[in-house]
Amino acid sequence: MTQKDNNVGPRAIALLGPYQSGKTSLLERILYTTGELNRKSVGNGARVFGDTSPEARKQSMGIDLNVATTEFMGDRLYFLDCPGSLEYIQESYNVLQGVDAAIIVLEPDPAKIQSITSLLHILDQENIPHMFFINKIDKASGNIEELIERLNHISEHPVILRQVPIMKADHVTGYVDLASERAFIYEQGHKSRMVELSDLEGADKDHVDLARYSMLETLADFDDHLMEELLEDIVPPRDEIYEDISKDTASNLIIPAFIGSATGEGGVYRLLKAIRHDVPGIKATCVRRNIKGNTKMVAQVLKTFHTNHGGKRSLVRIFSGKITDGDTVCDQRVSGIMEMNGENIIKKDYAVAGDLVALGRLENIKTADSLSENSSINLNRPQLVPAVYELALNIDNPNEEVRLMGCLKKICDEDPSIRFEQNSETNELILKGQGEMQLKNAVERLKQKYNLCLQTKKPLVPYKETISQTTTQHTRFKKQSGGHGQYGDVVLEVQPLHRGEGFYFEEKIHGGAIPRQYIPSVEHGIRDYLVRGPLGFPVVDIAVRLKDGKYHAVDSSDMAFQIAGRMAMSEALPDCTPVLLEPIMQVHILVPNIYTNKITGMISQRRGQILGYDGRTGWTDWDDIECQMPKSSMHDLIIELRSITSGSGTYISQFDHMQELTGKLADKILEQHI
Repeated sequence: MTQKDNNVGPRAIALLGPYQSGKTSLLERILYTTGELNRKSVGNGARVFGDTSPEARKQSMGIDLNVATTEFMGDRLYFLDCPGSLEYIQESYNVLQGVDAAIIVLEPDPAKIQSITSLLHILDQENIPHMFFINKIDKASGNIEELIERLNHISEHPVILRQVPIMKADHVTGYVDLASERAFIYEQGHKSRMVELSDLEGADKDHVDLARYSMLETLADFDDHLMEELLEDIVPPRDEIYEDISKDTASNLIIPAFIGSATGEGGVYRLLKAIRHDVPGIKATCVRRNIKGNTKMVAQVLKTFHTNHGGKRSLVRIFSGKITDGDTVCDQRVSGIMEMNGENIIKKDYAVAGDLVALGRLENIKTADSLSENSSINLNRPQLVPAVYELALNIDNPNEEVRLMGCLKKICDEDPSIRFEQNSETNELILKGQGEMQLKNAVERLKQKYNLCLQTKKPLVPYKETISQTTTQHTRFKKQSGGHGQYGDVVLEVQPLHRGEGFYFEEKIHGGAIPRQYIPSVEHGIRDYLVRGPLGFPVVDIAVRLKDGKYHAVDSSDMAFQIAGRMAMSEALPDCTPVLLEPIMQVHILVPNIYTNKITGMISQRRGQILGYDGRTGWTDWDDIECQMPKSSMHDLIIELRSITSGSGTYISQFDHMQELTGKLADKILEQHI
């Protein structure tokens, strides 16, 4: 068998897939198979490689990017094992900017296919070659062909089954490779044993022939010569089949699907051979990313790490040129070049095109930044997923607030999908992200890694209030305490405005009843009162007109009229029938359409109003449900949404308007606010 020249340099492969699909187990098995690890996990949740942070061990799941370096048959391979939870999908989006291909690890369960739709969409959007590895095949009970059919339904490119399982007593004992027409039997502790298909007892030859012909038909869609051979019943040579698979995979025209078991060792060696032959090198990646061929250094940051002892490290993929320790890049001096293999670090003097390395001490460089000798080069950045969950942070020691801000910045550097802000309306420090688990892990990291004492709670809803009636108020402020006194007299007309008009002030003073220099002081006092109205919330959508007043030549002052303005408002607004306003959000809920009916019911239960729904643009069998929903109903929306949709649903939202809230719910909110 002759295959293409594999001298394409180092290659980087992302391992993607849902939570519990077995990505990290597959990575361990790959490293064990290639000799990088001298022992393997025993399948009880203990890890030899990866998931080493305290938060990951506590959750018994991957929440950080695992980076591994190994060699297979003389080829340098980098693997980037991305967290499987949708709450960490930003990690995958960042990593995909710098890889040559991706492997999506799946369980053999058609019901779980929907959860990878977001990954497939970004892979197709970025035109990244990818493969499927159907893991845990030794525990499969369903039909693999049904799984491939479901994959083809949600994929933009045809999925071809490269292998069909060999069944014995309802257990998968091996597979038949459809390209070579050879059978491979799983053997515990060893790579699979190859046998000729004709020597295999109980092999369903008709099933194999049908699956092989289906694979060849798909390949023939991209090869006229192969199509002619099939039409003329000519058996194509194996070399031609392998060449077509390799070419079409590298061009992202097809998606090969392999089967195996990471814990049982089945199929991993065959997957490595497919990686070696079918994954393109850095030159093809540069063409795909529109990086012009030159000798100058071009790289991109895929991940930022803040270590306790090594400081900041920026994981970068070098697309072209060379970088040497001590070089200045983007006005930053590189202090150390390191190749990563889990927690093991190998220092290097330089890195060249294709290498995946960590650069030390690039303090002003962030994830997704481009690094180049030419400042005009600015590579495309990954999409930033919108925040869908919030927590309010309180620090036990106010003297550590400045340090907290610095540590939060590091947390956000490591995961850009986490953001924080000081809410000016509720005066709370808000942490935003992709879900409850992600933010709780971030807070736990702040406590454990940075020794900060923090408390979290549900953020306050920024309620406001307004008035529903008009009134006129005459108020006099007079104070005499020896010497100059204080005197200010104002007549205000207060009336409601239409929703969303905010605050409006005007003066209609005639004949110098109040000197011009005191009028801004009256407005200042009015605005000062509106920060907290009679219900205890900021007052909006109100107009105040200064109609008349009096002053004293000696005792009047700016302060006196400011106090008079505030007093007049405090006396007037309770007579204007104040009403509570709650923020209403415009929400687009994005879900597979099989869940749409359940979602509409959920919206109603959360006091939401459905405005309409349509197919999600560019997504097969997904709906975009547009609605309006009170912000008070949205804190745990993403939790219920993911529960209903098996983890696949999400939403985007933005503030729309303030709406009156009356009745028992308003009474309850006011009672809690007092």
